[in-house]
Amino acid sequence: MNGATAMRTAIDEARGAPEHGDVPVGAVLLDADGSVVARNHNRRELLGDATAHAEMLVLSERSRALGEWRLVGHTLVVTLEPCPMCAMAAVWSRIDRIIYGAADLRAGGAWSLFNIPQDERLNHHIELEAGVLENECTDLLTSFFDERR
Repeated sequence: MNGATAMRTAIDEARGAPEHGDVPVGAVLLDADGSVVARNHNRRELLGDATAHAEMLVLSERSRALGEWRLVGHTLVVTLEPCPMCAMAAVWSRIDRIIYGAADLRAGGAWSLFNIPQDERLNHHIELEAGVLENECTDLLTSFFDERR
């Protein structure tokens, strides 16, 4: 599965978050063959858990399924640039690549404010690709926040 196709899956996943009051962010995790092995959306409000970001949920799900915290060969595809917590979790998980749609100018941990996945001081570095289906990802977020105002 290519980045745009995977992002469409992440966008579909993000659409479920507002049903329980969560910000529409969706993530999918691809294995080395490009198959979706985990998918989820933000569930902070639903679970009452500040760490229940879409990225954290898919990384945890895959690690539990494999019985292994190292996710070498995996690609994280997410509709919004990962925050510092999620970016660092991706580094700790040893994934190979992050693809994201919309930049997060207020809390981005993978270019906008910080570049955690490629920080030379860390022992693992992640390839980044930004702006995949950016307009669609941004529209999801804009619509959500417009409705809440």
